[in-house]
Amino acid sequence: MKLTFLGAAKNVTGSSYLLETCGKRILVDCGLYQERQFQERNWNPFPFPPSSIEAILITHAHVDHCGLLPKLVKEGFKGTIYCTAATAEICRIVLLDAAKLQMEDAEYKRKRHKKEGRKGKFPEEALYTIEDVEESFKLFSPLKYRKPTKITPEIEACFFNAGHILGASMIQLTVKNDQDKRTILFSGDVGRWDKPILRNPTVFEEADYILIESTYGDRVHDDQVDCKSMVADIINSTQAAGGNIVIPSFSIERSQEVLYCLNELIQEGKIDPLVVFLDSPMAIKVTEVFRNHPELYDEEMTESVNNHTSFFDIAHLVMSRTTNESKAINNIKGTAVIIAGSGMCTGGRVKHHLVNNITRPESTILFVGYQAKGTLGRIIVDGAKEVRILGQKYPVLAQVKRVHGFSGHADRGELFRWLSTLQRPPKKVFIVHGEAETAENFAEFIREKTQWQVYVPEYQEEVTID
Repeated sequence: MKLTFLGAAKNVTGSSYLLETCGKRILVDCGLYQERQFQERNWNPFPFPPSSIEAILITHAHVDHCGLLPKLVKEGFKGTIYCTAATAEICRIVLLDAAKLQMEDAEYKRKRHKKEGRKGKFPEEALYTIEDVEESFKLFSPLKYRKPTKITPEIEACFFNAGHILGASMIQLTVKNDQDKRTILFSGDVGRWDKPILRNPTVFEEADYILIESTYGDRVHDDQVDCKSMVADIINSTQAAGGNIVIPSFSIERSQEVLYCLNELIQEGKIDPLVVFLDSPMAIKVTEVFRNHPELYDEEMTESVNNHTSFFDIAHLVMSRTTNESKAINNIKGTAVIIAGSGMCTGGRVKHHLVNNITRPESTILFVGYQAKGTLGRIIVDGAKEVRILGQKYPVLAQVKRVHGFSGHADRGELFRWLSTLQRPPKKVFIVHGEAETAENFAEFIREKTQWQVYVPEYQEEVTID
């Protein structure tokens, strides 16, 4: 068997892993690169003929795990795309949005570069179109958790709850060849224990090989109680100053979890009721998918939905679906919470809200999610005094705050908790989906704790596994 690390190897986005065995090729994830320094990889040809892939297994619907699917289909993939039903529904939303944004960005670049008399680094065209996305939908085949499915005669896949976002999965592949059997466990993005809305991550007793993410493999999160208190303090101080709270947020899970937190703070009297704008058509659509899958809720979320006290029923919540509704937010008086995508400020409506608030000392830019190197969000978080947004430079005068407790990724202790349930040492653990230094630090942490064989692969590195 051969495993090739085609993405999220010593970086965080572009998740993609190629398994070759028994004359078959299986791809786990097909993600888009979001870091500026790696975006060229999105345009590069795939390092294999797309038509040679038997099947694709998608861990979850974040764009860095599924965002290149339409490009793969456009270039010849005709196999089956396996994932959970919730992931399939959210992928539909995410990929259509990605195609729309890419087409709009391409048009904007063409006009800007023509005006400036130059050409940009990347082609002035979209990676894929809405039509390409529609073609990819025809290949989806939803699976249920814990239901083993034959992908090929020799390869069986089973999806398990990852606790990360709605429908997110850990994928266990079982490869049978003659009398041998090997299990390969792909962690996907590991969620957290005792978080709102979703059930806890699945744990395992054995696996021969493990690919484990390491997004936060070198740190420990604030706990949830402190997280809520921090949000309350930030909102109250910003409200007193007369500014807005702009929250760049991922449309999937993070926006819903922020709404959950705000609803609790209002119900507990820790913040005054205020207008909350969910200014993201994608987040609004994803929230509807949440309504469609109550079977995935934890006990507390189920109870609150049944009692009509969930974040679906939050007071003063405004869903901004249209562009005009989004623009109208600029005319409001007083303080508002504006939740808008994208979470790393790489595109979407949040850029316009940043333009309108980042130069206001009374406003706050509140980051509640991971910011990859090279993204606008990371540049702001790292303390830049001036940033470029939509082609213009703006001084950063607003308050910049960051709360880690909302993270949908397990921290170092939680990742090790997940590994610690194994009853026997795996043959090897591969550390993926983390920045290079973080991945190496986490690898060393596991070695010291377990004495296991732990390895951090390079981009496009091929590894033979027996």
